[in-house]
Amino acid sequence: MKYRVYITRASRGRGRHDVYVVWRSTPRPLPLSLSPPPEQQRVSQPAMPAHSVPDAALLTGLVQRYLHLLKKYPIITKSVTSGVLSALGNLISQALDAKKKHKGGQPVHEFDVHGPVRFAIYGLAVTGPVSHYFYHLLEVLFPAAAPYTTLKRLLLERLVFAPAFLFLFFIVMNALEGKTMPDLQHKVKTRYWTALKMNWKVWTPFQFVNVNYVPVQFRVLFANMIALFWYAYLASVRK
Repeated sequence: MKYRVYITRASRGRGRHDVYVVWRSTPRPLPLSLSPPPEQQRVSQPAMPAHSVPDAALLTGLVQRYLHLLKKYPIITKSVTSGVLSALGNLISQALDAKKKHKGGQPVHEFDVHGPVRFAIYGLAVTGPVSHYFYHLLEVLFPAAAPYTTLKRLLLERLVFAPAFLFLFFIVMNALEGKTMPDLQHKVKTRYWTALKMNWKVWTPFQFVNVNYVPVQFRVLFANMIALFWYAYLASVRK
């Protein structure tokens, strides 16, 4: 409750005045809102757990780090990426093969530790560097502004690079497995053509997009993502 003081003067004649002091109380104005003060609201609200929101900054940092390495060390980065994804493709192949045998009531073989290692070596030493130079060669031979570039790139990749690269896969894997030349000849004779036809069937639409519309620095990564399942198929074909 507040009070205000009012002073009045009353005249009594002949220059004499009486002074009166009047006290009046003024009510305190009511608050416009019945909500508690902001500081009380902040105290009463439960704190959000830190793990409820995904850490987007971590993912962004990893992507930026990868792009930095891709720009600074393109061949090494692509080779390491190819090795890791090739090994993962072999792991997928073994998992699918074990699941298929388990459903069919067949005995499941033990996990082949050397399989992912061989595929990692192949991706690191062959897939990464060879693919890097080939995709850059396409840019030199068939610039984007040249006529029929999309068709020329696709035909060169499908009819020249794919058969040669698949044949190289059989040779390198035969050597990593410690097999002999007759073993290589037998596998090429019985399984190469089947694998090549499957390559043309599966890879053609993806490679059409890859060699024409994916930026050249990301083409190896794009192909490696598709190769996850392709290597799983190749591992099953070569058995």
